[in-house]
Amino acid sequence: MPHKSNKQRVLFGQNIRETLSDEVARLGRSRALILSTPAQSSSALDVAALLNGQSAGVFSRAAMHTPIEVTKEALDHVTEVRADCLVAIGGGSTTGLGKAIALRTDLPQIVVPTTYAGSEATPILGQTEDGIKTTLTDPKVLPEVVLYDPELVATLPVAMTVTSALNAIAHAAEALYAEDRTEDSTALAIEGIETFTNSLPRVLDTPGDLAARADTQRGAWACGAVLGQVGMALHHKLCHTLCGAFDLPHAETHAIILPHAVHYNAAAVPDQLAPIVDILGGDAPGPALWQFAKAMQAPLALRALGLSEKDLDRAADLATQNPYWNPREITRAGILTLLQSAWRGEAPQ
Repeated sequence: MPHKSNKQRVLFGQNIRETLSDEVARLGRSRALILSTPAQSSSALDVAALLNGQSAGVFSRAAMHTPIEVTKEALDHVTEVRADCLVAIGGGSTTGLGKAIALRTDLPQIVVPTTYAGSEATPILGQTEDGIKTTLTDPKVLPEVVLYDPELVATLPVAMTVTSALNAIAHAAEALYAEDRTEDSTALAIEGIETFTNSLPRVLDTPGDLAARADTQRGAWACGAVLGQVGMALHHKLCHTLCGAFDLPHAETHAIILPHAVHYNAAAVPDQLAPIVDILGGDAPGPALWQFAKAMQAPLALRALGLSEKDLDRAADLATQNPYWNPREITRAGILTLLQSAWRGEAPQ
């Protein structure tokens, strides 16, 4: 059954991808450009085959952090093949490219997620130009249709599964203390965290368990949808800084920073973050998330991603340059201490 939220048509189910042709027709379109990363070009070709002549071709150069230069290249291709809609198959990189094209062309988008990033459920776009990542919110970038097919994540490598899930959980964790939170957004955030923390261990035990994979997709939708409803704070600011300025991988960076950012803010909003302890146990939300990440074999240290210790000072400077709302005061000394702990990979103290 379809689910409608934020003016989206959202469908869950095994083999739901086989309805792609019907969804393109429902949009009144007939020339879909399929988007993917280079690594998922074969999946893009499989999607093209499902479209029964409604494909305008494949553009398989989506990249992390949605570089402006890739978007420009894709826009030229859109014009060249006369595409009238977009089908993005993949994770946040591919979804981001589709959003960037839609922002400039208003072409309708169908997203077929193969990770748990959740960006398909939001009207938010992050783009990188000259090493600086910026974000915007615009209804034009919210995909019209999302198809969650558990078969497409059943073979997602365990390591990628874990980091993608923690990236999604980060949206829900920050939603708990968001300045503009509501009872509904808080309930959705708790649902997302609970669904993931219950299903992710099952996926690690049996990666091909389609029922568990389907549950993780529902968790991804909840975490993504809540990101579209409320603003983010310290965690996302830090991750955007690290990813944009130092070209760190998106999901892994989010996974590492999450426990430390939550721990930093827990001193100011312990009541709002109490649901994390209720779900995961322990005495404090930051350490509880770190222990969960460790149990899930997630990366724990920024240095393992290639970040140099000497880069931490610059990262702290960048993260504190532009004032932004956060439940706890942002200080350079506090952020540097946080980053040093995350760089070493130790539990937040």
